[in-house]
Amino acid sequence: MTTALIDREVFFGNPEIVAAKLSPDGSRIGFIKPYKNVRNIWVKEVDAPFEAAVPITNDERPISAYFWSRDGKFILYAQDKNGDENYNIYRVNMETLKQGEIPVSVNLTPYEEITASIYKRSKLDSDVLFIGLNNRDKSWHDLYQLSISTGKHKLIYQNEDFIDNFLFDLKDQLRIVSRPNANGGRDILTYQKDKLDLIFSSGIEDTISPLRFHPDGNQLYFITNQGDRDKTELILFDLTSREEKQIHADPLNEADIGNVDFADETEKLLYTIYETDRPRYYFFDKKTKKDFQYIQNQLIGKVVSVTSSTIKEDVWLIQAYDDKDPGGTYLFDRKQKSLEFLYHPRPNLPIDILAPVQSIRYNSIDGLEIQAFLTEPTYETTSKAAVVLVHGGPWARDTYGYHPYAQFLANRGYTVLQPNFRSSTGFGKQFLNAGNLEWGKKMQDDITAATGYLVNHNLATSDKIGVMGGSYGGYATLAALAFTPEVFAAGVDIVGPSSLLTLLDAIPPYWEAARKMLYMRVGDPETKKGKRMLIERSPLFHADKIKAPLMVIQGANDPRVKQVEADQIVTALRDRGYPVEYLMAADEGHGFRDPINNMAMIAAIERFFATYLGGRYQEEVPSHIQERLDDITVDIHSVSS
Repeated sequence: MTTALIDREVFFGNPEIVAAKLSPDGSRIGFIKPYKNVRNIWVKEVDAPFEAAVPITNDERPISAYFWSRDGKFILYAQDKNGDENYNIYRVNMETLKQGEIPVSVNLTPYEEITASIYKRSKLDSDVLFIGLNNRDKSWHDLYQLSISTGKHKLIYQNEDFIDNFLFDLKDQLRIVSRPNANGGRDILTYQKDKLDLIFSSGIEDTISPLRFHPDGNQLYFITNQGDRDKTELILFDLTSREEKQIHADPLNEADIGNVDFADETEKLLYTIYETDRPRYYFFDKKTKKDFQYIQNQLIGKVVSVTSSTIKEDVWLIQAYDDKDPGGTYLFDRKQKSLEFLYHPRPNLPIDILAPVQSIRYNSIDGLEIQAFLTEPTYETTSKAAVVLVHGGPWARDTYGYHPYAQFLANRGYTVLQPNFRSSTGFGKQFLNAGNLEWGKKMQDDITAATGYLVNHNLATSDKIGVMGGSYGGYATLAALAFTPEVFAAGVDIVGPSSLLTLLDAIPPYWEAARKMLYMRVGDPETKKGKRMLIERSPLFHADKIKAPLMVIQGANDPRVKQVEADQIVTALRDRGYPVEYLMAADEGHGFRDPINNMAMIAAIERFFATYLGGRYQEEVPSHIQERLDDITVDIHSVSS
């Protein structure tokens, strides 16, 4: 029996409610919900129904994240303009809300063409944020103390030392800074009275990351894999004796440390998390462990995470998810042991007919083991088609859970494979560094080997495998079609670079801290050898080998992967007479955030794969979505490289 075709709107339309956060005293809940079809921030009393909530922002561009001030007087969020990633920090005064009125958001960093960074909320003064501004030097952020209520900011540190991160102790004193070094790694230094003192230095092969201060003020938690360690672990470092003590590492020795959580009031270490096939929790606090076990017994089979807490940590907001469920949110009273369901972000999602996800292993061409997630259609298909879905980064990874693209494509009849190729994070430094200088080569081999797994396990026929991804995944899509033209039948490139030379040349100024790392991991355009290699690994210079149909998707304001990356590969294929489709949104950046743009893109991808791989397609497209699709579809004959 064929599974029903699920409306694409159910997968990719605006969620009803997401990102709930408790106010510090637990009296209110903030959340993100569409207002005039744009995701904005809403607030309700904790005991009131969601229908009684009121919007507190009226932004024309979707808001993706926010947080409460520590006293609950303000809600703060960051916003850019049309995807340019020039973020300002805004606040909403929660004490002056008036019935029936949406308050005006105040821009606390009203500078043009800067990107503000938030480093810390003060624990001693709830009106204080410590922020970074690159209004003086676009490449480096100066450190400021910002008053949330007045917007006044006071310079703490004028950054002439190439610092890219600042860490404060529990008394709001700047104590630790870090910066990139000539080895592509990081230097960690103490800061005292304008004096910097080096305590750690790593090369590109190692990770060393300061986390937070111990309550004694003299010890510092680090995450590191320096030395003969392959996986990152949690250590405690004594700033006086310069001695370190291991606190925790993966007992199975399979994964890097994924997350560490501390109690906000007491600073006590609560748990660590590691992930291979699923997240694994290791507890250091008996009460926290007991509460997790209680919740887990109520929500059997779900992965449980704490997404928000009151200052006193007596009430939690819990998200519970699995491979077919993006996760319901629950209110958990730790004293009363009461667990109350609040909302599901997509209540119309038919979870029962979605596809289970398997964690699998396969060997790459050189024998390296690759972990991947496999999603198969829940019904028999005649096309035996598949899509290899490549994550971005590339220094990121796919994890267990609900993935809308995988479920959407499986519903359309495709087997979906999501590989964690070399350079993916979480699997140790040997696996991570195996991808150094391997863009388009061994990293690409890991993706090619995925097709062998699909064919050998009778999940797809060799002439019906597509490839798709965003950012690095877009590059990998172009590389797949250019370097292995016989392997893939179609590709969808979303904001992917076509030339590594132009990609590295266009690094935003505020990414200056990452430049050396990028040169050592991707290739150095400032040397003859490096430049030759980058040309060799750039799909643009091999466009004459591309045979498969290609869809290219781009945002005009993308500061990372410029529009030229899309224009130049489109014109190269157009001039050869090969099929290429081009979507370009004038109001987007590195990915589509506008809900109508996003739905138009999904409809185009769905039709594209149906045309070339033979899967199912939802023919009806709402008129407003079709109009937008017509607007962002580029006449390729009008493009100049």
